[in-house]
Amino acid sequence: MLSPGHVRPPRIMALLGPAFVAAVAYVDPGNVAANLSAGSNYGYALVWVLVAASIIAVIVQYLSARLGIVAGRSLASLVTERLKDRHRVWRLAYAAQAYVMAIATDLAEVIGGALGLYLLFRTPLWLGGLIVGVVTLLLLPFMRSRGEVFFERGVAALIVLIAAVFLAGLVWAPPDLFETLAGLVPRVPDTAAWMLVAAMLGATVMPHAIYLHSGLAVDRYHKDGVRVAPIPHLLRSQRADVLAALALAGTVNIAMLLYAAKALNGLHGDTIEDAHRILSATLGPVAAAFLGIGLLASGIGSAIVGTHAGSGIASDAFPAKVSPTVTRAVTIAPAVVLLLAGIPATAVLVASQVVLSFGIGFAVAPLVWLSSREDVMGEWRIKGVLRVVAWAVVIVVVLLNLVLVATWLLP
Repeated sequence: MLSPGHVRPPRIMALLGPAFVAAVAYVDPGNVAANLSAGSNYGYALVWVLVAASIIAVIVQYLSARLGIVAGRSLASLVTERLKDRHRVWRLAYAAQAYVMAIATDLAEVIGGALGLYLLFRTPLWLGGLIVGVVTLLLLPFMRSRGEVFFERGVAALIVLIAAVFLAGLVWAPPDLFETLAGLVPRVPDTAAWMLVAAMLGATVMPHAIYLHSGLAVDRYHKDGVRVAPIPHLLRSQRADVLAALALAGTVNIAMLLYAAKALNGLHGDTIEDAHRILSATLGPVAAAFLGIGLLASGIGSAIVGTHAGSGIASDAFPAKVSPTVTRAVTIAPAVVLLLAGIPATAVLVASQVVLSFGIGFAVAPLVWLSSREDVMGEWRIKGVLRVVAWAVVIVVVLLNLVLVATWLLP
């Protein structure tokens, strides 16, 4: 239902926000690990991956917001509805994989935040994981209880902090302009690089952010079943919101890679701890501290959003309600076990992003399918070039997953 015609719609600036919440997933510890690994191992060669992933992210997040605005429903709830009754097993399987992706994301955030605490204060990693988990559990209800706008601004402030930290790194280690431009040409240096390509895609286009954005649009732009403004006005606001938020996130991701390519090039088989040590020795303790601050901020910010996304997916897709407290407990346990086992934190972060890359298709394919349906979107269904580009994104994601599997199976 549209808002009354005589009511003046809110200004575009007043409607911005949901994309910045989703975008914090694009600058999480998984991004830090994947981008530092790419830059240190392959220099500037994989810059093109981040540019392509950022473009894909803009398309996907806009479609998710568009679905929430027009249909007034979240992606997870719409998929669940269409798999209901005759497809009960498939419905539960789909809900389970979506929820597992949200939890896997959250696990990486906890480990990343723990690593940030370790680099800054030498806090034991397992204890840091517990601290990040508890802080997130306290901050999420506090921020949510003060309304959507407060929540959005709080998360946006964390993104700005993360951006400032990693962009500042380029002051200490200015990248080579010509090498950066050469990195825009698509190429994969060797077979081993395919895993990093998948990790960078999984870290940039995160499944839980795709599910979340549609729910955020419903919460923000629908009040008591009535849209706060006409659909065209809301879609214009979302185009601006998505472009601004993901341009910032994409710039930060590229800055991470360029920083590593300049300051850490040749650090093969790297860990974030090694990166921190080398930065301290070569660029000084302040530069090293910035890495720890960035990791901690990205871990806490993305864990807040990840927990919120997991709760929303559980609420929309599962018959039994799952509270954020349960989600957080399920997330903390494996993270702490992995840290206690002494498994390298960076390796866990990169591996988690590879896993997430396999979940993208399960989120994007139904998103594009639903966005194309007249019974869901009416006259606002995607058509023409946008529809072709959207399905092309699905194909690219699936092909990348198949190539990655082939590199594992073939000698």
